Amino acid sequence: MSLPNVITGARILFVPAFVVVYMMPGSWSHPIAALIFSLAAATDWLDGYVARRFNQVTAFGAFLDPVADKIIVVSALLILVASHSSIWLTLPSLIIVGRELVVSALREWMAEMDQSITVAVSYLGKIKTTVQMIAIAILMYLPSDAEGAWIVIGYATLYVAAVMTIWSMSVYLRAAWPTLRNSDPR
Repeated sequence: MSLPNVITGARILFVPAFVVVYMMPGSWSHPIAALIFSLAAATDWLDGYVARRFNQVTAFGAFLDPVADKIIVVSALLILVASHSSIWLTLPSLIIVGRELVVSALREWMAEMDQSITVAVSYLGKIKTTVQMIAIAILMYLPSDAEGAWIVIGYATLYVAAVMTIWSMSVYLRAAWPTLRNSDPR
C-alpha cells in the first residue's frame, strides 16, 4: 500500500463519519459534518499530488481514487436530499448521480475493449468534482431550513456542477462513440 492509496482509503473512511455526524441532532452537527466532508474532499487533491510528486502512481490507486470520489459525493447528496426534501436539490443530485453511473459503466466497458485511455479522467472532470465538493460543503454546513444568500449560493453552485456533469459526460461519450458504434455486441 503506497501512501496515496492509504490517503484514498482514509477518504472513504471519512464517509460514515460525516454521515453520522450530519444526522445527529444539534446546531453543531451540520458544520462539523461539512468540515469532515471538506477534509475528505481535500484528500482527493492530496493523494494525487503525493502520487505524482513521489512517483507512487499505481493501477490500484487509479481505480480506487474515482471510486472514493463517487462514494463521497453520492453519500453526501443522499443525506442532503433526505434532509432538505426539496425538488430543487433532488434534480441536480439525480443528474450528478446518473452521470456517475453512466461514466463508470462507460469506463468499465471501454476497458474491456482495451480503450480505457479514451475515457481517462479529464481536466474538466477534475473541475467538475471541485465544484461539486464546494457546493456540497456549503449545503452540508447550512441547516436544511436555511434561507438567504448562502443557501442560494449552495444551490446555484450545485446547478453549475450539474451542468458541468452533463458537459463532461458528453465529452466522454463523444470520445468513446467510435468504439461504441463500431464494436461487436458479442
